Amino acid sequence: MRPTPQSGTAGVPPNGSTGGLARLVCALACGLLLAACTGLNSNPDGMPPARLGLRLSPAALGTTISLQQHLKVERNGHIDELDAALEVDAAQLQLVGLAFGQRVLQLSYDGSKLASWRHPMLPAQLRAEDVLEDIELALWPVEALAAGLPPGWRIEESGLRRTVYLDGQPVTSIVYSGAPRWSGTVVLENFRYKYRLTIQSAP
Repeated sequence: MRPTPQSGTAGVPPNGSTGGLARLVCALACGLLLAACTGLNSNPDGMPPARLGLRLSPAALGTTISLQQHLKVERNGHIDELDAALEVDAAQLQLVGLAFGQRVLQLSYDGSKLASWRHPMLPAQLRAEDVLEDIELALWPVEALAAGLPPGWRIEESGLRRTVYLDGQPVTSIVYSGAPRWSGTVVLENFRYKYRLTIQSAP
């Protein structure tokens, strides 16, 4: 991928402040990469975890994209932010997450095998599978998503909004600022785990 870590030891900010990175990583534990994963082991109101185990092929996107992204997660009145680079072609999806110009997360998926790396300070609850799932929910065509959903799940799309349901109850709402889906701003809101993810993308 084009985006690579800047100079310096991996995981250490350019200014040498490991404390700054430590604070950010702790914040990430409450956010997306982060907030999308908080439902893995939590079980609000006794409900089953609302994860799909979605694994669509990169080719199912139907196009090639290369984006610089800024991610903002709002939860419980707190905001966490992260920069990322995403590339998808027919053969592979690659994502790199950057903090202070340093790589803190990387995943690669070829439709069969998912390989990932994360900074040692990131929490064990942060799973590449769930990051991949949210990317596909937001960007892949609704027809491909509908075909890959397990029993009990349903997805609807109307104009610039799509909604994911579990047993008839809305779990996730995704709103787009325009077309194609990966242009401009995408706002993903998870009603069950009460977080909002805003993705701002640029080529």
